[in-house]
Amino acid sequence: MKTIDALGDLTGKKVLVRSDLNVPLDGTTITDDGRVRASVPTIQRLLDAGAAVIVTAHLGRPGGEPKPEYSLAPAAARLAELLGRPVTLAEDLVGESAQETVAALEPGQVAMLENVRYDARETSKADEEREALAAQLASFADAFVSDGFGVVHRKQASVYDVAKLLPAAAGLLVQKEVESLSRATTDPERPYAVVLGGSKVSDKLLVIENLLGKADRLLIGGGMVFTFLAAKGHDVGSSLLEADQIDKVKGYLQTAEDNGVEIVLPEDIEVASAFAADAEHRTVAASEIPDGWMGLDIGPEAGKAFAAKIADAKTIVWNGPMGVFEFDAFAAGTKAVAQAMIDADGFSVVGGGDSAAAVRRLGFDEAGFSHISTGGGASLELLEGKVLPGLSVLED
Repeated sequence: MKTIDALGDLTGKKVLVRSDLNVPLDGTTITDDGRVRASVPTIQRLLDAGAAVIVTAHLGRPGGEPKPEYSLAPAAARLAELLGRPVTLAEDLVGESAQETVAALEPGQVAMLENVRYDARETSKADEEREALAAQLASFADAFVSDGFGVVHRKQASVYDVAKLLPAAAGLLVQKEVESLSRATTDPERPYAVVLGGSKVSDKLLVIENLLGKADRLLIGGGMVFTFLAAKGHDVGSSLLEADQIDKVKGYLQTAEDNGVEIVLPEDIEVASAFAADAEHRTVAASEIPDGWMGLDIGPEAGKAFAAKIADAKTIVWNGPMGVFEFDAFAAGTKAVAQAMIDADGFSVVGGGDSAAAVRRLGFDEAGFSHISTGGGASLELLEGKVLPGLSVLED
């Protein structure tokens, strides 16, 4: 991939930066500013190079029309705090306000365009519609820097098409993401352990298929584990179950055995009488989940076993929480995995999305991990071995 250095002297130039500012909000309050903080190094690098920076990003799914609840105003305010300088937010994306804001922008200043997904062309399947929006965005700048790793798996106007119209390069965040995930998946140092969780096994099918030929150990938790337990013949009560995936999972178990890949399933489960923070709960053997009860976390013995399998690993990738970590009673499994990764003497990658949110919510020091990805879907697709359009368009 081309890097910022490939863009040459940026003094006095305007640079369009695609950031990922898709942060969770409580009203207008950002509840996790990780993605905003991750966008700062690239923007600061460009400012230090004498450029004027125009940030474009999305927030939520406004459906191609302006909706106040999806305004980037909170992200612009937080970015200004982190940069220590004003960030002017245009009232629209490519309209009169955006044009006036960009025209007034001087070197060393930062402007932000309003939510790019306010325009339906951003995510259009029609090339000509995306290209038309990309042309308007490109008219604002002399160069383009792609730094929104969370969207590089999408062929969207502000990610893919605009990169074909301007001198384009990967930002520092995208560069770090690709280097870290590539290190963890291409000729990784062994033992190579992968921890997979989250709600659905169907979300991770291609990841599992790809890793069955690469990883030494797959540790399975979260809601997806119940399909694995069912594939082994166990009743799972009212736990989340994808019955249509049981045969496929049986195939995975056989492939793992044939390939010498160890699949580690929890020996105990924390079950609850209902999906609620204050539900009655208890620990049971994974093979003895009672009727009417649902598993909401791996059990304490499983937490210890998972930690032991992580302890001597030289490469560890984690994608998906072990349980409903938002409820204190069902956060122990996720805590056990996070702490084990911090304690391990290996290269550790947290694969974005809910896992990254869990690390911050549960109070872990982010510096304890080698890399925390900002892109759940993008990191998953890299783990699947896919070519991502937002990255391929940046290649020489």
